[in-house]
Amino acid sequence: MASVSLKNIKKIYPPVAGERRKHQTLSDEHGANLEKTECGIIAVQDFSIEIHDREFVVLVGPSGCGKSTTLRMIAGLEEITEGELYIDGKLVNELDPKDRDIAMVFQNYALYPHMTVYDNMAFALKKRTSSKEEIDRKVKEAAAILGITEYLDRKPKSLSGGQRQRVAIGRAIVRNPKCMLMDEPLSNLDAKLRNQMRAELIRLRKKIDTTFIYVTHDQTEAMTLGDRIVVMKDGFVQQIGTPQEVFDKPSNQFVAGFIGTPQMNFFQVVLKEENGNFHVNLDGFRIPVVHEDNIRMKANGVKSGNIILGLRPDSLSLVDSKDCPEVHIGVVEMMGTNVHLHLEYKGKDIILVTQAKDENQHLKMDYISDSVMHFSFLPQSMYLFDVETGKNLAL
Repeated sequence: MASVSLKNIKKIYPPVAGERRKHQTLSDEHGANLEKTECGIIAVQDFSIEIHDREFVVLVGPSGCGKSTTLRMIAGLEEITEGELYIDGKLVNELDPKDRDIAMVFQNYALYPHMTVYDNMAFALKKRTSSKEEIDRKVKEAAAILGITEYLDRKPKSLSGGQRQRVAIGRAIVRNPKCMLMDEPLSNLDAKLRNQMRAELIRLRKKIDTTFIYVTHDQTEAMTLGDRIVVMKDGFVQQIGTPQEVFDKPSNQFVAGFIGTPQMNFFQVVLKEENGNFHVNLDGFRIPVVHEDNIRMKANGVKSGNIILGLRPDSLSLVDSKDCPEVHIGVVEMMGTNVHLHLEYKGKDIILVTQAKDENQHLKMDYISDSVMHFSFLPQSMYLFDVETGKNLAL
């Protein structure tokens, strides 16, 4: 159990002559938006966070945003170019991975194929020259927690993906590390197994007292697992907060679009101030900005002009009023309890989520492709962003 502190961490991958080496350069696809300097590509910029003892923190973002690089720096598998890393109050920048008292679970399990499950889990303890009795006790305790006791005599090739991942986690927890690092551990599993393993990880977290730092590109994993989540993009931290804070009060347009399923709809609108109050004009539809946001926006020095309006799909509703913006119904996706309507608005696709059944529990079947409708929303559902910076204007 330990706190982890990252202070102004930066990672620069220097140019490598000849054949590119794994983890030494970033692909053009993933590194296209990263800052390039004479020293190389800056993969992580000014990363700072205080992770508390026994906290579960999730680093989330698209591929190539720097989240796995950050995790590997914590593990000691990547050198830190600038900044300071502390584990349990101790500066560990120059400390070897084996001396940091951390355990890491990889995406590809990294099990020894010629060893049994028992031997895979016992391997690190044997390297520590622990007694046979202690090894046996810790392996069996971990196996019981993870529900893999019956597989201890098997080899990895005879296990399913979910079982192999449990073994990889078991191999890590038998060491009782100060910090558990997990790099996209569920990405190789199918959807059903991912859901099961997410629940397993939540239960596991309650059974073992350690600090978790978890990397994923899946915002559902981030929202369900993390005490706090760190949203990253192009090497920069975009926002740190609880899942609900990040969902309810995204710091910028990127976070708003990345967190939430289906993702937020965005519109170019005009913000106007009249008699000391702001309102938004969307296609002639005038929506007042709520009082609390008015106060914050004035304090932030916001002026009238073009902005970006964000609306979550479940905040939209279809109405009969022709005074509201007009849309054409495109694709209708029946999703069990909900219906996802893809609406065409001025050549762009927006998504509206509504209930599949009416108040009498009758299935709604009146959504016809290409039919003309109108949509509306409540003022309190609006998110307003700066056109150039993407910053949330009401924060």
